[in-house]
Amino acid sequence: MYHDPALAAAAKADARPPSAVSGAVGLAGLAGLGAWMLVAHRYGMTGPYAALVNVAACALPMVLWSVLVDKVHRNPSTGINWAQVRPWRETWDISIAKLTGLWLTWGGMAAIFVLFRVWWDTRYANYPFALWCLGVAAPVLFVLSVPYVLWIDRRLAEPKDGAWSLGAWLMGVPGHDVAAIHNHLRSWAVKGFFLAFMLGVLPTGFAQVVAADPRALLSNPVAITGYCVTLMFVIDVAFATAGYICTFRPLDSHIRSANPHAAGWAAALICYPPFVLMGEGGVLDYHPGSADWTYWLGGHGLALTLLGAMLVGLTAIYAWATVAFGLRFSNLTHRGILTHGPYAWSRHPAYLSKNLFWWLSVMPFLATTGWTDAVRNAAVMAAVSGVYYWRARTEERHLGADPAYQAYDTWIARKGWVPRAFARLT
Repeated sequence: MYHDPALAAAAKADARPPSAVSGAVGLAGLAGLGAWMLVAHRYGMTGPYAALVNVAACALPMVLWSVLVDKVHRNPSTGINWAQVRPWRETWDISIAKLTGLWLTWGGMAAIFVLFRVWWDTRYANYPFALWCLGVAAPVLFVLSVPYVLWIDRRLAEPKDGAWSLGAWLMGVPGHDVAAIHNHLRSWAVKGFFLAFMLGVLPTGFAQVVAADPRALLSNPVAITGYCVTLMFVIDVAFATAGYICTFRPLDSHIRSANPHAAGWAAALICYPPFVLMGEGGVLDYHPGSADWTYWLGGHGLALTLLGAMLVGLTAIYAWATVAFGLRFSNLTHRGILTHGPYAWSRHPAYLSKNLFWWLSVMPFLATTGWTDAVRNAAVMAAVSGVYYWRARTEERHLGADPAYQAYDTWIARKGWVPRAFARLT
């Protein structure tokens, strides 16, 4: 066969940009999570502590694969110079200021959790359980932060980060960077807000999946759909929780930057409690007078099965989009650019699949109370989809300064079938 070097070079130049995370990392986490869920199912371990172990069973294989196989700790993006370790005396003052900044940040987060009653409310999630978890972890983190910071600062090419700037500012040390302080505080605001939420919703879905007998559901398309959808969300939450916990430079999973744009925060926060606008009685509640797919298709076994399969498929794409992050999932932050998995065909596969799921499962364009509510609900659901479009655009604005994202953005516009499909429609 004739080999044309020019064509080969062109094909290589148009290849998909490399992903910050290997696909095998997510598979390793999925294997660990699946193994633990089988054990928990076998022995009836449905409690919240078993759900926490589920997160550990997901995270540990990903950490081991990342370090032992992918060797991410050697990536230049970690900012660590393993070949040159500074003497203690050169970084001692830096570490003291950094620890001061970290402890001040954690103290502020603790005050917010204690003072504001929403974090003790169980309407949206089991926040008391989440705060119990954080309370148990707090003294451990406080103690371990000392040897970790002392150790990592000796190896960092630039140890004066946002935590150092905050500590330096508090201690009156010159040279602190106000922009770095702001990024540090935004990053920890993301971790505190979303980690509490993930820990709060973690036990419920896990218990439902582990306690169920899938074999007893096989004859009921509605029941098996509900089980599979819940399973996908359990996978999503486990990976997301692991991602919010595992933000460490040696894993190259640290936060590069937190979204600095107010519009980005507004678009994200109105999708989560307590700010959520889509809940019952909310401004963007699209449920009044509505039923769901099981009502409108009731008695039509084939239609129920086909639509149930579609809903499971959409939820699987949503979960896959989280699994693809490996240890790096996080809202409102930049922790590396993904180009593999569902991100090879869409910039925002999770948002797209989630909104399609809502349209198909709720069917807001139909209402038991008449056409007026049907029109209203469909219009509000369109507004909800608009919020996710707005959210996607704010994320692109945040990531757009990174050359890696620019390369991905250019490639996905040419090769991603979702952007190409939208381009044909516009």
